[in-house]
This record gives sequence, structure tokens and C-alpha cells, in this order.
Amino acid sequence: MSAQAPTIPLLTPYKLGNLNLSHRVVLAPLTRQRSYNNLPQPHAILHYAQRTSNGGLLIAEATGVSDTAQGYPDMPGIWTKEQVEAWKPIVNAVHAKGGVFFCQIWHAGRVSNSVLQPNGQAPISCTDKPLTPQVLSNGVDVAEYTPPRRLRTDEIPHIVNDFRIAARNAIEAGFDGVEIHGANGYLIDQFLKDQVNDRTDQYGGSLENRCRFALEIIEAVVNEIGADKVGIRFSPFAEYMESGDSNPEALGLYMVQSLNRYGILYRHVIEPRMKEPGEKK
Repeated sequence: MSAQAPTIPLLTPYKLGNLNLSHRVVLAPLTRQRSYNNLPQPHAILHYAQRTSNGGLLIAEATGVSDTAQGYPDMPGIWTKEQVEAWKPIVNAVHAKGGVFFCQIWHAGRVSNSVLQPNGQAPISCTDKPLTPQVLSNGVDVAEYTPPRRLRTDEIPHIVNDFRIAARNAIEAGFDGVEIHGANGYLIDQFLKDQVNDRTDQYGGSLENRCRFALEIIEAVVNEIGADKVGIRFSPFAEYMESGDSNPEALGLYMVQSLNRYGILYRHVIEPRMKEPGEKK
């Protein structure tokens, strides 16, 4: 009698909230920069369908919540009706093969340039501290960033609302849920990290204040589409885009404990060994 093949844990089923996954291999959100004029293109149908398995979870590429959210050329958005309609056949293709599809909703904050912003305005952030030029992943090209404009306190609820509307639009497009991008030095991470956040209002200073923006977004999105359809990505130990923190362990623990109040579906956490893109410590 032949020996039974060993069980491979990654290929065993997993129940994620109300979702029954056939295995534990997840397509991570992968920046593609092929959504011309911020509109998802028909070729994305093939891209995502090729990567779909029956009962597998896919997370879409970072998708802007507003016209100020863009940090790179040709990133998709989900703030207009036209964008929602463009996503529908892509989502349908994933569902046709039995996949589960989440949309990663995102705002780049200061990781941007005025050429990507409406009317050539400065990018927005928690701060007006500029980001130094960054060598891109190809090791050759250098990205230049326009010094950001510090958001006024009364403007912040409008950004929170952009995330809420983006989540609603994602569900309208057919996505099974959303992943809030709170990592990698982008807008939410800029508020979280004390290396960047130099505010003196209720969104800066103490750990509680620096986490307020992220938690307000989570609460708004949960109230809009339900906690069982919400995940968040965050990276307390990472220093991407000059967004480090003096006490990442305390930051991570505070966020995790705070998230427990909302009962969201999952937390997508970048390991502490990942400090910078392509670097492990």
C-alpha cells in the first residue's frame, strides 16, 4: 500500500469570516501602472483571471480613492462611475473562475508629484515635510516628489469620506470586500508614524492621536459595507518612503488592540524584517 502524500498546509482550506477559501495562497496587491487615465483596462480581465483559482483570494492592485490619491502614473481609481463600470468585467472574470476578490483602496499622500495631482496642486499629507528623491526598484531611475501641503484639521473628514465612498463603489463594482492600504509610507502610514507626523492637533503627537485618522477610516468603511468585508494592510516596523516610527512595537500593538473593536475580517501585516523595499533586516 503506497504511503499517503503529506499534507501541504498552504493548500488546505481556510474559513476567512464568511468566505470559504480552498487554499491559503493569496495573490498580493501588485502595482501594475497600466490603468490609463486612472481607468482599469480590459486587458486586466486576462491578468486577474489567469491568477484566479477556485476558492482562492486575490487582492487587487492599489486603487485610488480620489483624484488626489495618485502617486504613480496610470494607477486605477474607484471614485467615479466610469471607473466602477470598468472594474465590473474584471471582477466578473475572477468570480467566473470561483475566486474571491478584494479591492485595495489607497491614497499616496506625499508620495506624489504635482504632475499627478488635479490642477497641478501639491500633494496632501499630515505634514509639509518633503520626501527626498527615491531610487526606483530598477536601481536606475529616480522619483522626484513635490513638497506636500499639510491638511487642515477640517479637511481630514473629507479624506475619510473618500475612503468610505471608495469602499461603497468597490462593492457596487462586485468586489467581495476591500483592503484599506495603511502601509508602505502612504497617506495613512504618514499619519501613523512619528518620523513623518509633526501635527499638533488631535491627529498628531500622542500614539492615540496619530492612529486616529486610520481608525476613523476603518470605522467609516465598516459602517458603510460591514466589518466582514474589510481588511487592512499596515507596516509598523517598516521605514518605506522615510516613514519610520520611534516605537514600532507600541504602534503595532495599539493598532491591533484598537482594531479588535471593529471585528474586521483580517489584518495584512508586513513582517518586521522588511524595513525598506527589497531590504531585509
